[in-house]
Amino acid sequence: MNDPEYRAGIVDLLGALGVGELTAFQRLAADAEMAPTLGDQAALAGMAVAEFHHFERIRDRLAELGVSIDEAMEPFHDAYVSFHAKTTPSNWLEGLVKAYVGDQIATDFYREIAVAVDDGTRALVTEVLADSGHADFVIDRVRSAIAEDPSVSGRLALWGRRLVGEALAQAQRVAADRDALAAIIVGGKGRPGMDLAELGRVFARLTEGHSKRMSTLGLAS
Repeated sequence: MNDPEYRAGIVDLLGALGVGELTAFQRLAADAEMAPTLGDQAALAGMAVAEFHHFERIRDRLAELGVSIDEAMEPFHDAYVSFHAKTTPSNWLEGLVKAYVGDQIATDFYREIAVAVDDGTRALVTEVLADSGHADFVIDRVRSAIAEDPSVSGRLALWGRRLVGEALAQAQRVAADRDALAAIIVGGKGRPGMDLAELGRVFARLTEGHSKRMSTLGLAS
């Protein structure tokens, strides 16, 4: 990484991912306390552990680059705090939908960015964004809840729409506020990137992915 601008962009990317993985660990652990059965609690606890291991992989890579987690992650902390403050679930099912719908928008966003990075960084991003079993778990529990009480569907659909708005706004803020990360996205000297049209298509794909996930849950997007 001889290009300082590119290196700074990679640090930003890993910092944003690190905050996301650490936050996911903390939230899954908290959600486990709302789970209705001991089996559900154990399942979420296991997923939380997987997210923490993803965080450790990012922390270790940052250490290899000579960057502390505080230095890399602090610029993104407020954006995550703001997102979670605006989307605090009021019950178990809302927490599940948030983890599946909200987190997956961020996952899709970072996968799109990873197309423009080196092979080693892309492999790490792919590894830490891998599903820890949460998707199947959420789909099963939400669909079961709707089958038991169809009125749940409307409330969760509204919740999902709120989540997508906040998540897309967060992704746009992250892309716009950090010059080094923006340079990864749009490219630089000797590095191809996205033009405005392609960036628009990225956000269109994020919205399309959200709609598909809502449909999988049995909810209207």
